[in-house]
Amino acid sequence: MKTYTIGVDLGGTNIKAGLVDEAHHIVDSVSCKTNLPRPEHEIEAEIAALCSQLAQRAGLDMATQIESVGIGTPGSVNPHTGVVEFNANFGYRNWPLVSAMEKLLPCRVYIENDANAAAYGEYIAGAAQGAKYAIAVTLGTGIGGGIIIDGKIFSGFNSAGAEIGHTVIVKGGRPCMCGRRGCWEKYASARALAEDTLAAMEQHKDNIMWSYVHGDPARVNAKTAFDAMRAGDALGTQVVQNFVEYVACGLTNLINIFQPEIICIGGGVSKEGDTLLAPVQAVVDQEDYAREGMRRTKIVTAKLRNDAGIIGAAGLATQHQ
Repeated sequence: MKTYTIGVDLGGTNIKAGLVDEAHHIVDSVSCKTNLPRPEHEIEAEIAALCSQLAQRAGLDMATQIESVGIGTPGSVNPHTGVVEFNANFGYRNWPLVSAMEKLLPCRVYIENDANAAAYGEYIAGAAQGAKYAIAVTLGTGIGGGIIIDGKIFSGFNSAGAEIGHTVIVKGGRPCMCGRRGCWEKYASARALAEDTLAAMEQHKDNIMWSYVHGDPARVNAKTAFDAMRAGDALGTQVVQNFVEYVACGLTNLINIFQPEIICIGGGVSKEGDTLLAPVQAVVDQEDYAREGMRRTKIVTAKLRNDAGIIGAAGLATQHQ
């Protein structure tokens, strides 16, 4: 009898769940708004409802045909205890998510950090398939990351490793919400790119980028400077070049430490494809520690995009049966 796993991607805006088969394909998916702030028990009920909905729509019995449920959640997660130790986005501390969900569902539940789950998804079914050493990097509001070593997630002593966005690339630089200054995500995230674009525009009130946003600073995003560069605008080109240098700086650090075969870049800005990744690869190849004749780390666009977290969470739940 064919069995399935459910993967859940618990986000600050949406909760997404998918029914995943043995080949790591999403057969069906459902979602709902997270609607924060809310107490923990309401989020637990929403997750359980989505899982039940998936089983009903597929005509499956949750107790016998759903092997397990995997949940990817932001924050500091301890998969061994099943506790979300801290989730800043939700405002939760020491949330016993696994024990709570196993009271609501008739199957095993496994939890992992959402960035780790997405990295594992790319490893088992996406751009990093076949690699023993891989890193997934998401350039979004911040910078998230997951590291695969010998086919397993690296999470460190406290199960809170791979906070790559909070590695410093500019000593004494921009203040970060983590309390440090100069963190990578303050320079190389999609949000940082939008902020740097607006800062450059404010210094050049006659620049073409103002026409792209109809004079509204709130409409500036990570795509604005790339559009200007494609139009041949010097200011937009300079903003993108600076961004490329910042992205490459952090990636070079990761490569020098971990020597991955491949790095998958996700997040909205990754839609720029080779317009972003080709110059990033060129800078990394020039600056990393690899010597002549050594194999180079490939930097590619993540393949699974918004499905990576669901597929990865389901895969991890299956692995930890």
